[in-house]
Amino acid sequence: MATIATYDFQNKRALVRVDFNVPLNKETLEVTDDTRIRAALPTVKHILENGGSVVLMSHLGRPKEGPEDKFSLRHIKNRIEELLGKSIKFSSDCIGASAVEMSSNLKPGEVLLLENVRFYKQETAGTEAFAADLAKHGDCYVNDAFGTAHRAHASTTVVANYFPNDKMFGFLLEAEIKSVDRVLNSHDKPLTAIVGGAKVSSKITIIERLLEKVDNLIVGGGMAYTFVKAQGGAVGSSLVEDDFLTVANEILEKAKAKGVNLYIPTDTIVADKFDNNASTQLVPIGEIPTGWMGLDVGPESIKACAEIIEDSKLILWNGPMGVFEMSNFQKGTAEVAQAIVRATEKGAFSLIGGGDSVAAINQFGLADKVSYVSTGGGAMLEYLEGIELPGIKAIRS
Repeated sequence: MATIATYDFQNKRALVRVDFNVPLNKETLEVTDDTRIRAALPTVKHILENGGSVVLMSHLGRPKEGPEDKFSLRHIKNRIEELLGKSIKFSSDCIGASAVEMSSNLKPGEVLLLENVRFYKQETAGTEAFAADLAKHGDCYVNDAFGTAHRAHASTTVVANYFPNDKMFGFLLEAEIKSVDRVLNSHDKPLTAIVGGAKVSSKITIIERLLEKVDNLIVGGGMAYTFVKAQGGAVGSSLVEDDFLTVANEILEKAKAKGVNLYIPTDTIVADKFDNNASTQLVPIGEIPTGWMGLDVGPESIKACAEIIEDSKLILWNGPMGVFEMSNFQKGTAEVAQAIVRATEKGAFSLIGGGDSVAAINQFGLADKVSYVSTGGGAMLEYLEGIELPGIKAIRS
């Protein structure tokens, strides 16, 4: 398998699948978070500096019936140019004669951005003919889109078939794989996973997978109340999945059998309504009054979690401890983030992944103080679950 570090890009067009599915301002359609664009720049710059040209392809949003202007990649062209420090070309289509003419005429050092690949339904369907049309844009193929590596789409998977000896991971995708592999395969101990978020149902598989690996599993967010109710606690009107109470108890039993310290918060900040300005009180997590809902963990839980985290050598964080989007219920999530930073400073390897955790670490301005922040939510979860991701398999095979 070719690698981006050793491949000879001289006078070659590199067809690079990036994940530029970035948020845009609804009024002006300007990029509001360029994290994913910045993450792909090392790959793009490496190719250009080594004598190649770059054809960028990506999706943006979920257009339903063909082209929609609000999902056009032309809206992000200026931001790419600003970050790259040079002008780039733009094709108003991702396939077709005019697009291929543009890519065929690229000179070394030039960059072409193709229009949204999801303007064609053949992209998500993984249509062979569509992938063949995309393949016309390059002499080699680089997949640097970890965020879509779990999708067997034309531009992420099928197109790789047309470059049997000239396909490789970009620096970003390579780093993502190494970071998750380090958490899964390292023998450093203790390994602590913090799994939060709203629902147990969406995290069952990853929790069961992690029980085979971790020493500590901290459960936070809305899913904690399902565990509390499963053990007979009173949770008021907190978010609970009654259909998963048995599953929660089974997870507790599995953790006990495997010697995993599964930590469930012991106190919680409750509110009388889902509102930042609601009335609040601090109560034991299993004694929530009727009509009140848990929206964050309390100080006792924060202290216990911080101690576990700071004693760890490997840390995986997926999911917040509370409704961190509201300022009055963000302390638990913020304090966990700070504890991860302190552990990292002491030499621990910390991996942050999953949309809400990434949003939180960015909101608190701590992204540069942890070891690695993943760009792929669903992809990272599936990789952690042990699923072979189509986009990764296509390069390795």
